[in-house]
Amino acid sequence: MNVFYNREGVGDTLIISLTPSFEGEKGFEKKGNATRIFDEESGETLGYNLFEASTYLNISENGQVTMDDDRLQKINNALKENGFTEEIDADFSPKFVVGYVEEKEKHPNADKLNICKVNVGNETLQIVCGAPNVERGQKVVVAKVGAVMPSGMVIKDAELRGVASSGMICSAKELDLPNAPQEKGILVLEENEVIGEPFSS
Repeated sequence: MNVFYNREGVGDTLIISLTPSFEGEKGFEKKGNATRIFDEESGETLGYNLFEASTYLNISENGQVTMDDDRLQKINNALKENGFTEEIDADFSPKFVVGYVEEKEKHPNADKLNICKVNVGNETLQIVCGAPNVERGQKVVVAKVGAVMPSGMVIKDAELRGVASSGMICSAKELDLPNAPQEKGILVLEENEVIGEPFSS
């Protein structure tokens, strides 16, 4: 779930995106101050636009809106007030976290890829990584499924050359960090970083 608000650029409209990269035919259903955007073929909800948004919740951000359970409840209440019965459910746990590379093995079908098992605190993820400097024993930044990269790319479960991959081990450049090196390679963190903690640049 990604939520955007830009009063100057768009007006007093909250843009709620549930499936950011959808490319099929979209349908629209308007009720009061809310419009539901859905997949014409399946009927699945892709997102909502909430007009006169400032009457339902207080938003100070300009761009991506930081979400929490309280804001989600206010959005669901606003949708209900405008006649929609569907409730949005979302996971607001941190999406950029400190991970620990427990295992690394060569990808069987690609010379430059490795299959890594990465401990992110509450689970161990299998991530296919193409960085030349990834090694077992490193602490790294993991973008979990659902993370939105600075480029706008949304991290999804994927399959790379026949191997499942859940998340991405990030480089400083991908994280848009200042003075990021241009050469290929993941960002390796200091030993004192705590596995599973949110990463803050």
